[in-house]
Amino acid sequence: MYRILLPLAAVALLAGCAKSARNDSLTATLSAYNSAVRWDGMQSSQQFVDPEVLKAHPLTDFDMQRYQQLRVTDYDDGSGPAPLGDDEVQQTVKISFVNIHTQSERSIVVRQTWRYDDKTKHWWLESGMPDLGHN
Repeated sequence: MYRILLPLAAVALLAGCAKSARNDSLTATLSAYNSAVRWDGMQSSQQFVDPEVLKAHPLTDFDMQRYQQLRVTDYDDGSGPAPLGDDEVQQTVKISFVNIHTQSERSIVVRQTWRYDDKTKHWWLESGMPDLGHN
């Protein structure tokens, strides 16, 4: 009986450790993304977007120029991420920003989808860069 229970307990413990490491990775990734958006500007946040998403929807020069004219003033991630499955979470954030040319302030709500890549042990932003629109 112990020969069966011991390996099962070990598998359960390893699965729990893997899930804990994945959750820690998610927390670190979301915090780093928040900092990138808030303090480094939208351009630096594109490193968090899934490379396949960027390949399918590359940012244009116009997009980059638009991001450069905006300064993020607040990034509110509300209650944090909600699981959509084992390897996917969704988070709703409110981003406030000022157009540096017009000094007009605006806020948008963005629904982010994050996916965990088990091969690279990395969380990727699947929903792409937020569309901040014209301000």
